[in-house]
Amino acid sequence: MHSWTDTLRFAFQPVVNLTTGAVAGLEILSRPETGDILAEARRDPELDCRLAVSAVRAAVRKETLLPLFVNVFAGTLADLGGLPSLHAAVREAGRLPWEVTIDVCPPYTHVPQQSLLEAVAALRGQGFRVCADGVGDGDVPLRLLSDMAPGLVKLDASLLARPAVVRSMRTLCDELGALLAVEGVETEGQCATALAAGAQLAQGELFAPPARLPAADVYVPPRSPADMAVPRSGPSVREFVRPAALLPATASAGQVRALLTGSPDVSGALLVDTAGVPVRSVHRSRFLLSMSGRYGHALYADRPAAKLGDPPRTVGVDVTAWEVLDVVAVGGRGRTSDDVAVVDEYGRCVGVVRLADLVRALAETRVEEAAGLNPLTRLPGSDAITGEVDRRIAAGRPFALSWLDVDHFKQVNDGAGFAAGDELIRAVGRALQQVATDSARVGHIGGDDFLVLADPEGLDPLAASVLDAPWSAGGRPVTLSLATVLCAPGTVTDHRQAAAFLAPLKKAAKSLRGASWVLGRAGLPGHETRRGAEPAPESAGCGAAETVAVQGGTPHKGRAETGTGL
Repeated sequence: MHSWTDTLRFAFQPVVNLTTGAVAGLEILSRPETGDILAEARRDPELDCRLAVSAVRAAVRKETLLPLFVNVFAGTLADLGGLPSLHAAVREAGRLPWEVTIDVCPPYTHVPQQSLLEAVAALRGQGFRVCADGVGDGDVPLRLLSDMAPGLVKLDASLLARPAVVRSMRTLCDELGALLAVEGVETEGQCATALAAGAQLAQGELFAPPARLPAADVYVPPRSPADMAVPRSGPSVREFVRPAALLPATASAGQVRALLTGSPDVSGALLVDTAGVPVRSVHRSRFLLSMSGRYGHALYADRPAAKLGDPPRTVGVDVTAWEVLDVVAVGGRGRTSDDVAVVDEYGRCVGVVRLADLVRALAETRVEEAAGLNPLTRLPGSDAITGEVDRRIAAGRPFALSWLDVDHFKQVNDGAGFAAGDELIRAVGRALQQVATDSARVGHIGGDDFLVLADPEGLDPLAASVLDAPWSAGGRPVTLSLATVLCAPGTVTDHRQAAAFLAPLKKAAKSLRGASWVLGRAGLPGHETRRGAEPAPESAGCGAAETVAVQGGTPHKGRAETGTGL
């Protein structure tokens, strides 16, 4: 009698890192030649568990070193309380549990949530990583998603038609410490949308279709300059993580040599203890050079590989690319090409980063930033500031967006000359840069207009530094006007809406005499006048335009002057 295993085959589809273009892992997909075994597995937890075990064994037969993604229904986990047979199969195959991610698949309806959460906790206890699969197209409740705290969330590509939803999910993932992936990507347009919305991983026909043999190469569309704009603090190291070649700390030099010679793309190996914590780092070139010496193989083949390794260099998953470079710089010059291990909160290795990936991405960032600098002040233009505004909105961070300009600047240029006007603009730009903290961004958007993005608590020293200074041009005293909108999480959807809230505050600030500062809050009426005096009353018939501003909810009149838009 034929069993279901006689007609079952498996295919492999790469999960791609959108930043590096590297394959981050392989999802194993069952491909029965007859019948619908997945429908049966949905009803039969024991069968579903056997499918997962078979998937791991199929991957081992293909001799892939990449991390694996194995699908299991949520109902299976809740019913079986974990997957002890899968854990045993992984160990028997010579793989480590943290190299395997369990994709928890819908449906979730009628699944006992407490039992599911206990099963997920058991999987983590065994060392497995957990992914919430089918989000957006499935029925996973948001509360359950938060309680599961997966390390990866996979969104259905249909959500790319609603980028705001994807950005919101990226914010949730950041809070959970998870990565965001989009599955089912078929076009370059979808890939670009996924990148713009904050997805870090993706899979789909665009990159590589499911195949019986694990794909060696994948297609990743080139990124546009706009996609590569990143905050000054630098991109997260999560964007550059590659799969690590892991071996137990007790591995022999011969085992490491077999791994490296059989996998020419592997730049080194990490030796980890039973908990997955890196204990030694083996660099490919230095190791093979030692083994290729006259007596190298005879001396080292059966000895522990740890004797030919170095102390591992590790960073946490939350550091930036710049911080990784600091770690590389601390080591000796002979180790600048070594991979850096990325570890989770338990110290377990989640992958490695290569120096070349970091340097290339950071260099591209600096080139793009330089192209957008204002030639007068060497400050970035509005694109850099508005891009950072959108990132802070997506991350759910509060921020203060301010506009600053020189009062009656045309008169300054006409009276003191354009050279004196240019020098004044440069001086204002230098003052803003000097007072800006690491989290603040200063932009020169043209003429005498500046944009400043800062944390709300950094406003007072910034305002005092520019408004209290004795500005002058060609011996003529000059004052500045400052307008600020405070944006709490959820009050604005993008930089355009923030600019719309800022526009009336600019007009209110320009209506005051002397150095002025007007502050408002996104979504709330009225504003607070922190600096500046009311204009002198206009005599009848003077023809001065008047506008009604609101201070503390009470209308008052002031002269209208047109400010520069964002």
